[in-house]
Amino acid sequence: MDVLTAVRQRRSIRKFKPDPVPEGVLREILDAARWSPSWGNTQSWQIHVVTGNALDVFKRESRKRISGGVMPSPEIQPTEVWPETLKKRYNGIGKSVLAALSIARDNQAARKDYTVEMFGLFDAPALLVWTTSKDLVLPYAALDAGLILQTVCLLAHSRGLGTCLMAVAVSYPELLRSLLPIPKDHIILIGAALGYPEESAPVNRFERERAGLDDFTVWTS
Repeated sequence: MDVLTAVRQRRSIRKFKPDPVPEGVLREILDAARWSPSWGNTQSWQIHVVTGNALDVFKRESRKRISGGVMPSPEIQPTEVWPETLKKRYNGIGKSVLAALSIARDNQAARKDYTVEMFGLFDAPALLVWTTSKDLVLPYAALDAGLILQTVCLLAHSRGLGTCLMAVAVSYPELLRSLLPIPKDHIILIGAALGYPEESAPVNRFERERAGLDDFTVWTS
């Protein structure tokens, strides 16, 4: 698969098959992704690969926490104020997901069930967690993490795998730190669910929207 096709076809997967991803495939993807660019070639990322029993425990405990009303407390707090254009896009994807799942906006019980499923990583058989040193200039380190994260997503797609970038995966950092050997001087950035997509699931097939080229480019000559 060429790069252009991978970029245009890759999408967030919200329903995975239970099939495990062979360790060799994960290693191949991550070995290729290490050639991603980074600020000054610092390669400041650390990626934790979570599968098997550790992932089962993480999913179970994450579901239990959100179901029990435990408030998420990620180490990087999400923005609370959105510019109107971005807020419209953010709300729009939420509406598209609910529509694909045939969940009415006022069906609070179904929406809660979906949230619990989301904290279970949509049953993905693998989770990748990005961390970086707290001593680094965070915007640059986060940019580096984003570069290799995109590379991983595209490589996974080229191998018939799907990914979903998930802030909820890092919502309970104390849980992650109890399961993974995350250095104390590292900050947890983001997680990505990874596995084989359930191709027939409507939530993996709805039409996506993107801003037009002229909406985000400024040309000067």
